[in-house]
Amino acid sequence: MRIARIQTAAGPQHAVERDGTWDHIMDPFESALRYTGGTTAHSEANFLAPVTPAVVLGIGHNRTLNDHQLPIQAWHKSVHTIANPGDTVTAARNRGTVNVEGELAVVIGRTATNLTAANALDHVLGYTCVNDVTNVDQNAVDERNFQGKAGVNYTPLGPWIETELPDPERTGIDVYVNGTARANSGTFNLPSSVAECLVYVTSWLTLEPGDVVMTGAPGTAVPVTPGDRVDVVVEGIGTLSNAVA
Repeated sequence: MRIARIQTAAGPQHAVERDGTWDHIMDPFESALRYTGGTTAHSEANFLAPVTPAVVLGIGHNRTLNDHQLPIQAWHKSVHTIANPGDTVTAARNRGTVNVEGELAVVIGRTATNLTAANALDHVLGYTCVNDVTNVDQNAVDERNFQGKAGVNYTPLGPWIETELPDPERTGIDVYVNGTARANSGTFNLPSSVAECLVYVTSWLTLEPGDVVMTGAPGTAVPVTPGDRVDVVVEGIGTLSNAVA
């Protein structure tokens, strides 16, 4: 099932895709969805970021990606960087190379604390595409990932949530820049599984419905410049497109 958040004349509205239309719902986190009776044609849907999280976390897969091996770690990314599909990413100038990073994002469906490998995925509403934009040269002077990841619209999210992704551990992720494939990879190249990420995070922090965990870039970081158009394609979900200015 696909759950989107779309702009309507009455304001943002969650909706479920059924038979070529988006049927409006009251609350995507209810166990039994309630429909309002309103609909939006797919051709007329203006997609917003599918959730408005209170918390966005990135995963640092420290076990294999640097020379001082550490356990899995997480870091906060400001919710003020969340952007809608189609929004323009404003690349921070004179602060080094700007990379886009195509990733699989987990959307939490119910309160999650001290999860286990056995129950972690039971707390997931679904999955969406995310572009973790980064001024990568800042990493050398700011190990907390604040400076390099705080730009305007640096976290495009969407276009919708897929609740029935066949295998989040074996999901392809491709990144296109101006229509040319620049990265072809997938979650199968990440050292930590989705469940492991959630177990780690919730051992320290309780997550609530709508919170987002970005699972990491499995070799999907690509440098961009103003004027580029970026498409993040996540297998089984869809395409997240944004321009860079």
